[in-house]
Amino acid sequence: MYLKSVLWAASAAALTAGAASAETITIATVNNGDMIRMQKYTDKFTEATGHEVEWVTLEENVLRQRVTTDISTKGGQFDIMTIGMYETPIWGANGWLVPLDGMSAEYDVDDILPAMRGGLSHDGTLYAAPFYGESSMIMYRTDLMEKAGLEMPEAPTWQFIREAAAAMTDRDNDINGICLRGKAGWGEGGAFITVTANSFGARWFDEDWKPQFDQPEWKEALTFFVDMMNESGPAGYATNGFNENLSLFQQGKCGMWIDATVAASFVTNPNDSTVADQVGFALAPNSEGVDKRANWLWAWALAIPAGTQKEDAAKQFIEWATSKDYIELVAENEGWANVPPGARQSLYENPNYKDIPFAQMTLKSILAADPENCCVKPTPYTGIQFVAIPEFAGIATQVSQEFSAVYAGQQSVDEALAKAQAFTAEEMEAAGY
Repeated sequence: MYLKSVLWAASAAALTAGAASAETITIATVNNGDMIRMQKYTDKFTEATGHEVEWVTLEENVLRQRVTTDISTKGGQFDIMTIGMYETPIWGANGWLVPLDGMSAEYDVDDILPAMRGGLSHDGTLYAAPFYGESSMIMYRTDLMEKAGLEMPEAPTWQFIREAAAAMTDRDNDINGICLRGKAGWGEGGAFITVTANSFGARWFDEDWKPQFDQPEWKEALTFFVDMMNESGPAGYATNGFNENLSLFQQGKCGMWIDATVAASFVTNPNDSTVADQVGFALAPNSEGVDKRANWLWAWALAIPAGTQKEDAAKQFIEWATSKDYIELVAENEGWANVPPGARQSLYENPNYKDIPFAQMTLKSILAADPENCCVKPTPYTGIQFVAIPEFAGIATQVSQEFSAVYAGQQSVDEALAKAQAFTAEEMEAAGY
C-alpha cells in the first residue's frame, strides 16, 4: 500500500528514466521532532523515485535567517525550504516561490484545513504545503494540579494560570510551576509575548500603523508575564525557546507549559517523556474580561524557491511528505499519536485518531485562531503572532531582544516598551507607513 502511494506521487518519467534522471535535492528544515522524524523515512522516497535528499537542519532562528538570505539574494542553496505562514504569502507575492498547482488528484489539496491552506496562499494560489499545522494550548501536569487542590478549566484565564503556577512550584524538587518562551527572535519569545499581549487587549499597530507599545495594555501584559515567570518560572527563562521548554517538561520540571499544539505528541510519548501519562490539555488563556485568547496559528510548510533546477523532484518530495499516505506511514511505525497534526481535515475524521487525548483540543485551538481578527481593537494587518508585512521580522526580532533583556533583569518593563515604541515607529516611518 505504501509503495503504491509513493509511486503516484512521483512522475512516470522520473520512475522509468532510471538513474540518469535521478536528482539530489537539498532541503533546509527546522530542528524539531516532526521534521527530524521525517528524515528517518526519506529512504522510502529515494527507493521509489531514485532521488536522493540532503538535509540542512537548523535551529529555528538560524533557519529563518538562512532561508531568507538565500531566497532574497537568489543564492540557490536549497531546492526545498521549510517556511511558515509569515513568509509564504509575502514571498509568493514577490515571485520567489514556485506555485504548488498541478498536484495529483490523490494528493487531495481540498483536504488541507482551510485555515492552513489560506495562510499558505497568495491570491488563491498555494505556495507551500503544510507538513503540520498548529495553534497554541496549555499542557499541564494533572498530578501536580490535583496535588495543588485545583482543577484546570477547559478555557482558563491568565489569573487562574498564575495562581496555579504558584501552587505547583516546588523549588526544593526543581519543579517550576510554568515554563514559557523568553528567547529572543520574532518567532520564538516574540511570538509568545505577542499572543499574550493580544489576550490582554493589546495590538502591535493601530489603524494608522502607529506602534502601540506606549499603551496600557502592553504594559499590563508584559508586567504580568515577567512577574509570573519570576515567581514560578525556571531560572534563565530569558534564553528558553520551544526546544528548551520541551526538554524541561519531558523531564518533569514544569507544572504547565503553554506552547505549540504540535508538542502534545512529544510530552505524551513514554519513550521521551517521564510524565507521559500525567498530561492534560486546555485552551490557551485569556485575561479576565478580554475576549481573545493567547493562541496563534502557524504551519511549518515545504516550499520550492523559484529558480531551482530541480523543481520536478522537489514537487515529488513535497507531495510525498505532506500526503495522507505519509501520515499512514508514520502511524504504522510510530503510532497514531505521533503523526504530523493540524494540516488535514481527514485526520480529525479518522477513527484511529479521534480518541488521541490531545486531538480535539488541538483542532479546537486551530479553529479558534482568526488571523483576520487577532485583537480586541481593530488593526490594519492580518496575522496573530506576527504582522504580515515584510518589515515585521526585523522589527520584531529587535523588539523581542528588548523584552528578553527584561526577562534577564537587565532593564525594566518601562525601558523596554519605550525602546520598542521608538524603534518600531522609526522603522515604520522609514518603510513608508
